[in-house]
Amino acid sequence: MAFSAIYFLDNKGQVLISRNYRGGVEMSMIENFMPLLLSKEEDGSLNPILKKGTVYFLWIKYKNIYMVCTMKRNTNISLSFAFLFKIFIEYFGDLEQESIQDNFILIYELLDEIMDFGYPQITETAILQEYITQEGYKLKQGVPRPPAAVTNAVSWRSEGIKYRRNELFMDVIESINFLVNARGSVVHGEILGQILMNCCLSGMPEVSLCFNDNVLFNQNPRENVNAVDFEDIKFHTCVQLSRFENERVISFIPPDKDFELMSYRITNRVRPFLMVEAAVQRYAHSRMEITAKVKGQFKERLTATDIAIIIPVPSDASSPKFGTAKGCVEWVPKDNVIIWSVNSIKGGKEFTMKAHLGLPSVEAEEPEAKPPIRVKFKIQYLAASGLQIKYVRIIEKSTYEATSWVRCLTKSGDFQIRM
Repeated sequence: MAFSAIYFLDNKGQVLISRNYRGGVEMSMIENFMPLLLSKEEDGSLNPILKKGTVYFLWIKYKNIYMVCTMKRNTNISLSFAFLFKIFIEYFGDLEQESIQDNFILIYELLDEIMDFGYPQITETAILQEYITQEGYKLKQGVPRPPAAVTNAVSWRSEGIKYRRNELFMDVIESINFLVNARGSVVHGEILGQILMNCCLSGMPEVSLCFNDNVLFNQNPRENVNAVDFEDIKFHTCVQLSRFENERVISFIPPDKDFELMSYRITNRVRPFLMVEAAVQRYAHSRMEITAKVKGQFKERLTATDIAIIIPVPSDASSPKFGTAKGCVEWVPKDNVIIWSVNSIKGGKEFTMKAHLGLPSVEAEEPEAKPPIRVKFKIQYLAASGLQIKYVRIIEKSTYEATSWVRCLTKSGDFQIRM
């Protein structure tokens, strides 16, 4: 991708900062941006890409400012938007009109360092922050020069990192999206997973990790009900893809501190783990009764926590009465729901809640829609997919000893049960 220019505008269309590159757009063209934006908004055809003559405007509104980049030829649009968010939102953490005015020298320096003739060069914010600082806008010491990470093959990690204790923390977090229809049949089920890393390792270590034998990567599927078939896998830049393709080992030199190593999706062997059943009995012109049951469908040694079962009720319901042996029930009339909250449920345990609500004597002319029951929960020490990390190896030329820690968490995503 190649930008012609990058602009920061306030909400009135006034230019706060501008930087032209090869084939830059004249200032008169950017003055047409705000009127063009307003006209598109009025006729209902507003989108993040606007065209005026031969110029394309790619824009993002963030709080009270617009980030606009201009182009004169076809390019990778998604990558352009990702670039704008990554550099400026990640670098500053927050961006407002006042912060742009206070740090315009820093922003100009960033625009000069990350772009050559409109082409992005350095995109790792951690590396940029090493030699572009908000205090002096210069290197901390010595003759100005880029850090080694800019010139070597490992652009995401700097040399000379030291820790008193060398540790690697890994979190396997999986969210279950689940939809059950009114007849109890599963309509949709998937697991969205991610492996998050917190790297506190000295030097330039190489980390290798391997999953359990049941893990598949859409290659030669086996007839194995316990197989974990990964789909839509996305790796961090640091992962050596060639070794992964050949050996199915994830090998990488990690960035410092926090980063996402990989994300994935699984559509086979999806289980709800926390099953909820609800029965509704209506008595015309009088009242309604709701009986809900929740059961932990996982091993007895595990515990589900932070459980919330959100049950919709009619907007004209009143006089609620609840009874349950576990947790507490709250009526939220503004949202037309009752929320059954339970601190924890052990595997195999089952609990029941009963609710009585009054109904008006006159029925509504049109029946109300029936929103689904929504369920929220967390289960520590469990990977819903069955994913396990078989081993972790950390190799560094100074041969120090390092400790690796692995945690698993399964939680509800979009978990719905239709009534």
